[in-house]
Amino acid sequence: MRIGIDVGGTNTDAVLMDGDRVLAAVKAATTPDVTSGIVTALDGLQTQHPFPPADVQAVMIGTTHFINALVQARGLAPTAALRLGLPATASLPPMVDWPGRLVGAIAGRAYLAHGGHEFDGRPISPLDEDELRRHAADMAANGVRSVAISSVFSPVNTEFEVRAAEVLADVLGPDVPVSLSHEIGRVGLLERENATIINAALRELAAGIVDGLAASIAGHGITAPLYLSQNDGTLMDVEFARRYPVATFASGPTNSMRGAAVLSGLGTCAVVDVGGTTTDVGVLTGGFPREATVEVSVAGIRTNFRMPDVLSVGLGGGSLVRGSGTDTTVGPDSVGYRLTEQALVFGGDVLTATDVAVAAGRVEIGDSSLVADLDPAAVAAALERIATDVADVVDRMRISADPLPVVAVGGGSVLLPDAFPGLGAVHRPEHFAVANAIGAAIAQVGGEVDRVFAIAPGQRDAAVDEARQEAVDRAVVAGADPATVEIVDFDEVPIPYLPGNATRIRCKAVGDLRIEQAAGRRA
Repeated sequence: MRIGIDVGGTNTDAVLMDGDRVLAAVKAATTPDVTSGIVTALDGLQTQHPFPPADVQAVMIGTTHFINALVQARGLAPTAALRLGLPATASLPPMVDWPGRLVGAIAGRAYLAHGGHEFDGRPISPLDEDELRRHAADMAANGVRSVAISSVFSPVNTEFEVRAAEVLADVLGPDVPVSLSHEIGRVGLLERENATIINAALRELAAGIVDGLAASIAGHGITAPLYLSQNDGTLMDVEFARRYPVATFASGPTNSMRGAAVLSGLGTCAVVDVGGTTTDVGVLTGGFPREATVEVSVAGIRTNFRMPDVLSVGLGGGSLVRGSGTDTTVGPDSVGYRLTEQALVFGGDVLTATDVAVAAGRVEIGDSSLVADLDPAAVAAALERIATDVADVVDRMRISADPLPVVAVGGGSVLLPDAFPGLGAVHRPEHFAVANAIGAAIAQVGGEVDRVFAIAPGQRDAAVDEARQEAVDRAVVAGADPATVEIVDFDEVPIPYLPGNATRIRCKAVGDLRIEQAAGRRA
């Protein structure tokens, strides 16, 4: 038996599952502190299907704690960004394109030092350890509590970042966490550096949040291990979450897509997740979300860490409906978690998309008599606007003319028609309203290798086998059942400008969580 929880902007969804069977499913309003909403959701599961806490073998949570903290610029640690690259890169210092409010929120301090590598692995300049010690002393004097280190082309050669972290730790002590860019982002310097600074700013908050989540679970007598879901749809344990909180940013859409894959049985499809505030559209390939291949903007900051390719629009159950006829608009503004206070069907005075769905007979929520006098033509126009807007987003996510099945999930998916013109029928599987929590509950454990191999003539197969085996080993070490681990993604790109027949190999393996081992670790 396992519990999956997904914390969204409007609702906190939770499911109790035994294998693939859903025993209980609840929705609770998301609370400002988030943790209270989780406690309420757990109470709801216990009421709907009483269970001994000792029978729960694992708890998986997809949380918006960290991305909300960044967006709202709260709880962020005073952070220093150290870049190794002088005499190059000085014209664009760290955080050069950040919104001013976020630089202020992290009391951001930028440092430039010698180091870095050329694209072919040659050093730009030697590492100057005395220079690093001077920078570290200045960080200490200015109250820096977390550090991000980025080095030019560190994904090609990590040695300078690793050594610089050791030098800073000598001066700052072991209590100041250090985030290294080669562990977080891809090749592009500014985007990788930005992602690393964000991660560093969240490290302090991560410790408190992880402890709070663990306490909310323990408060219900559940002693099972706690996992958080990552951007790629796999799980990480709490210790990993403390080090890489940025890895949780897109867990919400990812959970929905993974849940949609399991519920629908479709491994390749478009997934439309309609929530209370937004609609997220992504594409599943082989049962996992397609990753974004370009930079991703988070809170106005360009990053390039691994995120699912998701297109979001401001359209959900709480979206405001305005206008009439062909001028009807739905969203992007929403009443959000105040739906039960402001929507017409709950006695409020705001016409929302939920009111339209109730008036059309698509769902029974609140008091339908309160929307009985809505003009049927206006209701039809609003639903037509929703269908047109969402169909347009789905079409923009397609990368070929091949048929792409559409799966609708989320509580707000009742707003969608049974078929989109030109796209075909809309699949709406059982338990679609809590697909995100189901996605969290059935999330697997992954291992990934992404590095440059120097391949000698005739040794290509050996290098590929090495990468595959290393990915499998990492998944097993992370807690996957060896019997279930398989390679789900493999990419091989020769890099002609590097010496030694260099080839970048990226390999990802996933497997089911080994519950027995997890329980043993906790004990």
